[in-house]
Amino acid sequence: MDPLVSETIDRCRAAGMRRTKAMEQLLATLVETDRPMTLSELAESPRLSDQCDKATVFRLLQRLTEKGVVRRLGLHERAAYFALLVPGRHRDYLICTECGSIEAVKAPCPVHELEDEIRQKTGFRNLYHELEFFGTCPACAG
Repeated sequence: MDPLVSETIDRCRAAGMRRTKAMEQLLATLVETDRPMTLSELAESPRLSDQCDKATVFRLLQRLTEKGVVRRLGLHERAAYFALLVPGRHRDYLICTECGSIEAVKAPCPVHELEDEIRQKTGFRNLYHELEFFGTCPACAG
């Protein structure tokens, strides 16, 4: 098993979640693809399609999101995307307001220095941020 999957399962158990085969397969899928995925993409993935139905995947994603293990991305009226949250590592995303496509920002994060300053001035611990930029992708702007 991938070490990141094992670490994430340990985080889930520490948060009070029960380890299940469906959880293992869902987390492994998110680690392997290394990109945000929709509920449909996850439910139809090779690891999960034979394991459980779409409703089970949805409920599991909801619990993982509530526990801070998975991040929900996207526009409210569009299909939501889900990405694994890994302590000490984060990604910022570009989201198209027309088609709902999502992609990682391929540039240094502009907020790290601000985050350090806020941490020093306020004394907050375990501080983190999530950035989502919204606009029209080149394909839709065409």
